[in-house]
Amino acid sequence: MTAAILERISVHRLAIPLTVPYRLSFATVERFDTLVVECAASDGRTGLGEATVLTGYTDETIEDSWRAACDIAAELAGLDAESAQRRIEPLVAERPFTATAFGTALEMLEGATELEVERATAVPILGLLNATAEEAMSRELEGLLAGGYRTLKIKVGTDLVKDIAHVATAQRVLRGRARIRIDANQGYSAADGVAFVRALDPSGVELFEQPCAAGDWDAHLAVVRASRVPMMLDESIYGLADVERAAELQAARYVKLKLMKLGTLRALARALERIRALGMTPVLGNGVACDLGCWMEACVAARHIDNAGEMNGFLKARAQLLSEPLEMRNAAIQLKPGFSPHLALERLEPFIAGTHHESSRSHRIRRA
Repeated sequence: MTAAILERISVHRLAIPLTVPYRLSFATVERFDTLVVECAASDGRTGLGEATVLTGYTDETIEDSWRAACDIAAELAGLDAESAQRRIEPLVAERPFTATAFGTALEMLEGATELEVERATAVPILGLLNATAEEAMSRELEGLLAGGYRTLKIKVGTDLVKDIAHVATAQRVLRGRARIRIDANQGYSAADGVAFVRALDPSGVELFEQPCAAGDWDAHLAVVRASRVPMMLDESIYGLADVERAAELQAARYVKLKLMKLGTLRALARALERIRALGMTPVLGNGVACDLGCWMEACVAARHIDNAGEMNGFLKARAQLLSEPLEMRNAAIQLKPGFSPHLALERLEPFIAGTHHESSRSHRIRRA
């Protein structure tokens, strides 16, 4: 029997504004620059994949990813899914986000077991604390607690003195009613990272994430040696080699992964299990992703993760990719058996910056 071929591949470039700016130590994100890949096979099967590009977290830019995605679509059209996936694999090291959009679309088309949900499942996620002034922080915290959040994230890494005071205020207002994850997003030097952890009250702190630049393992290890709270690596980790290095150096108790780093759902699941096998705790989730990517991560988390997920990016966006929105209840994504994601193109029309189609008949349409 002849394998079904990829009859049509469409790539959509989207610019989706956020409800409020998302402030990181290296950038303030005001919109999601997202690529969505649609694959349709000659036997009627379809698949979707997402890449929301955050330059600074990846070396990729949205302009470069868009050009690459159009070229990749042209190369894959007319292949069977297995052959297409083999073409994608070498691209993961160079263009992980772009490759993941294609890799996951092909996996969905092929019926990946990682996306199967056998029964209704709640996947808890963390809440993000944005407020800085104490009164506003108190209101925000009470709202998050009332919504069911029991793990909260606080961003630091911009101003050491203010960061120390900010976390202390949050601890005072929170009074131990939820766990705290502190994330510096690579914002500190070794000296500032050490100063921060020495000033930090460990009460209620679950972990401290990525204090120093991704490639500066020596700086990170200096903070590890000074810290009284568990450490987590994020930007330093892209593949299994980085996971192995983190374990060898005893650089972290927690390691966070995002689907967009790994290329495929299968690779993500393997990496999460390898983290656990090496004696560390895996954390999963992308705060800069739309609902398609967050749903995929939640499906994987339901099988492999036992702590609060960080796949909350879809809550920041003003528009959702999928025609059926993800259901949130009691601070958890509600996964439903038989859920079949479909792209809400009509609703997304105001946010489409470009669309590119390729077909197995080499017919090409461009709109930009």
